[in-house]
This record gives sequence, C-alpha cells and structure tokens, in this order.
Amino acid sequence: MAPGLPTAMDRPHFIGIGGAGMSGIAKILAQRGARVAGSDARESGTADALRALGATVHIGHAAEHLATDATCVVVSSAIRPDNPELVRAAELDIPVVHRSDALASLMEGLRAIAVAGTHGKTTTTSMLAVALTELALDPSYAIGGDLEGPGTNARHGSGDIFVAEADESDRSFQKYDPEVAIVLNVELDHHANYASMDEIYDSFETFVGKVVPGGTLVISADQAGAVELTSRLRDLSTLKIVTYGASPSADVRVHKVTPRGLTSEVTVVLDGRYLTFTVSVPGSHYAHNAVAALAAGTALGIPAHNLASALGKYTGVKRRLQLKGEANGVQVIDSYAHHPTEMTADLEAMRGATAAADAPSGRLLVVFQPHLFSRTQELGTEMGQALALADASVVLDIYPAREDPIPGITSTLIIDAARAAGADVTAVSDKATVPDVIAGMAKPGDLVLTMGAGDVTDLGPAILARLSN
Repeated sequence: MAPGLPTAMDRPHFIGIGGAGMSGIAKILAQRGARVAGSDARESGTADALRALGATVHIGHAAEHLATDATCVVVSSAIRPDNPELVRAAELDIPVVHRSDALASLMEGLRAIAVAGTHGKTTTTSMLAVALTELALDPSYAIGGDLEGPGTNARHGSGDIFVAEADESDRSFQKYDPEVAIVLNVELDHHANYASMDEIYDSFETFVGKVVPGGTLVISADQAGAVELTSRLRDLSTLKIVTYGASPSADVRVHKVTPRGLTSEVTVVLDGRYLTFTVSVPGSHYAHNAVAALAAGTALGIPAHNLASALGKYTGVKRRLQLKGEANGVQVIDSYAHHPTEMTADLEAMRGATAAADAPSGRLLVVFQPHLFSRTQELGTEMGQALALADASVVLDIYPAREDPIPGITSTLIIDAARAAGADVTAVSDKATVPDVIAGMAKPGDLVLTMGAGDVTDLGPAILARLSN
C-alpha cells in the first residue's frame, strides 16, 4: 500500500462510482495504490478514466459485482437500502462506509481546506486546486466537477495540502477537521434533509466547530446567511475569522469587479494594499469565489500576490458557465445552476458578458431543466421569477435524480411563475426536440444557456450541431 492509504480502503467497492463525489475519492484511492472496484448505472467518460487508473468498473448494479474480498463498500446518501450490492455487503459482513467518511480518512495528516456553502463550492475548490498546483505545491483535491485543464475532478498530490468540496446537503461536511474552512453563503436548500433555516445554521455551526485549534474560518461579509452564521458562532478562542466581500468591514475587501467579456477583472484590498487579478469566468459571484480562495490560501501562509497571479491561470470547471462552442454566430454555454440564487447570478453574469462584448442586441436564450421535485415544490416560484432575466426560455420536465414524483408538482409551477413575471417561456416535454426549438429562435449574436443539474448538459453539442445546419 502507498503511504497514507487507510487499511480499510485497501480494496474498496464503490456503489455509484461514476458520481461526481464518489469518482473523486475512487481516483485518489487508486492513485494511492488501492485496488478499486465499483459499479455505475451507465458507461461514461468517468468510468473510462477510472479504468485507466486500474479500477474495475461494472455497468449496472448486481450482487455478483461485489468481490468477496472487498475491505469495504463505499456509498453516498443517494444509494437506496435495497441496492443489490448493498444487500450483498450485509450478507458478507463487509463494512459499509459513507462517502464523507472515506474522504475524511484521505485528509488525515494533511492541511485540509474544506469549501462549504449553498452555492459556489465547486468553483472555489477548483480555483484553489489550480492556483496551488500552479505554485508547485502539488495539492491533493476532490471536487464536484471536472477541471477544464486537467479534465479531472480529483488528484492525489505529493504536497501537504488537501482541498475538498464540503457537502452540506446530507450534513456529511460535519465529518471533516479542516485547518481552513470556507463558508461562501448559507441558504435553505435540500428540503428533504432540512426543515428550516435554524437547522441549516446549526449544521453549518457544527461544521465550523470542527476546524482544528488555531485554524481559520473564511466567510462572506456580504451574504445575509453567512453574516447571521458568524453572529451565532460561539467559543471562538481557537478560531481565526477572516471575512471577505464588498462590505467596508471585510478583512479582504472586494474593491471592484470589471466585466471583460467572458472574464472578469477583480481588485481587492488586503492589508491596506490593492491587488488586481483576472478571473476566467464572468460574473461578480465568481469573482467573489476567487477572493474567498485568495483569503484561504493566505491563511495557509501563501503570499497573496503569488496566489493572485496563480488564480489567473484558472480556466474554468465543466458545467460552470462553460463555453460549449459557437455556431452561426450563436454561443452555447452550460450552467449547473439549479437553485434560484444560482440561476439569478448566472443569468446576470451572462447579461454582463453580453454588454461587455459590445453586443447589446444579442439575446439571452435559456434552456432550463428543474432538478428535484422537492426543490421545485419549495422554490418553483422563485425559479420562474429568475427566468424573467432571460429574453426567452425553454423549460423542460423535472429531472427526478434520486427522488420519486410528488403529486401535483411539475414544471408548470415554474412556467406559471415565469409568465406572471413577464417572461417569454415555452414548455417542452420531449428533450430531443429542444435543438430544433432553439434553432427556430436563435439569431447571430445570441447566447444560449443550458441550465440545470440534470442531463440538460447533454443538449449543448446537439444544439450546436443543429445551429450549424
């Protein structure tokens, strides 16, 4: 076994190994020398990448896929109790390990940065991973999306820093003991697991309480939920708090964000000095993510000017305002946004990008796929209101992911709210017809944004192909 490989992880079996969180852990374990195996619902580029690292990946879930000598079975909260491989693990008395516990074991002995928040985790974690790699610190990282450059979501590095996305959806981020914790924002989401904002605050407070003595919390000074969380924190004697944002009271103050087409130039004030650097994605929210990354890196003792320069090397992460291509003067961009706050931020960023490109006549066309019945039930009205920022929208059926349907909850809830807000909305149930619908709407100079956390991302290439014809 390679140094740092937990004994229980010597021969792990992952159920749902192709998932964003699961695949990252599996890749790191494979790079550390573990004999990794697992199963997933379908073939994918992720499955191929894991096989290239020596992992055995089965397609489909079946009891016989679980080897009898597996040292543990790794699951996420999305795996149901009747999964045949999970049932087989109980029969063989093989320990079952939650994904968060597996990730926590990989962080042991390293200087961990855990990135939390309702929105922006993947982007901020990615920015840190790229910057630290650019500075030759060779970090390990586990991210919820694939970096544009390396094309992967995880890596085992030789350095002593581990950057990880910390997921609050199932409270699993409470398992980590970071040296630096980042809290980007705090909002109510994941309604199947949280009934109120008080539950959300309690969960984030527990996460912050796990920061090692002498560690640092980097937290927004602008976002209302983050400010409220800061006011609720107790026993801060062993914790250093560094705030960031446009607020005059912020320790790392965002002085100005200037749109530059599909990039932004951000100027911060740190220790009384001005520092300017480039962020490769548009939108003030992404600029603030970069500032959070800057503050976290300096908390580890890395010079701010070095970090600022290295952050400029970040080229994006898949599905976070990712440019998929251009055809006949129409750009197609992909967004993972699925919560109203995220949707609003990305739509405003695209508006700014269009204006900065001196193409005010270009329209913003959105293809939106709602994600989860529970989220639509709670936030469907706000989703529809966000779509009013687009010139025209196509709304698909709800992507269920792990959920069963909720009676009476459909995309109509979003469509009605959007139309009430004055939006131009077209309902489309057959996803395969979307490229033709968009081809009939788009004109040179327009931006097309595919938006949502489901398989709406697959439409980008099809739309580009149809526009080319």
